[in-house]
Amino acid sequence: MTNAAQIPTSFGHELRACLRCRLVKTYDQFRESGCENCSFFKMEEDHERVADCTTPNFTGIISVMDPARSWAARWLRIGKYVPGCYTLAVSEALSEDLQALCEEERVQYHPPKRA
Repeated sequence: MTNAAQIPTSFGHELRACLRCRLVKTYDQFRESGCENCSFFKMEEDHERVADCTTPNFTGIISVMDPARSWAARWLRIGKYVPGCYTLAVSEALSEDLQALCEEERVQYHPPKRA
């Protein structure tokens, strides 16, 4: 089985979601171990990146144990990510610099849909 992401250690105001893959963890967890799906952001090496690559503004949480077999994970476009807790939607987009980094790394980035 694939590695799993850390699950949030608390469900308070310190929760944040990765702006690219929507993985949800606490600020401290992102600072200590980065994002399991987006290691190229190197959040654990550059702590300011945590604020740049994550947001506290998101809607809903889904826990995914087997992303490849979950219809909900596929519908949310997280079927290829590691098992973990994900948000249903984020309201902010990655900065242009970080979007360019995604392109350089050849990873897809889907900006949030405008309401």
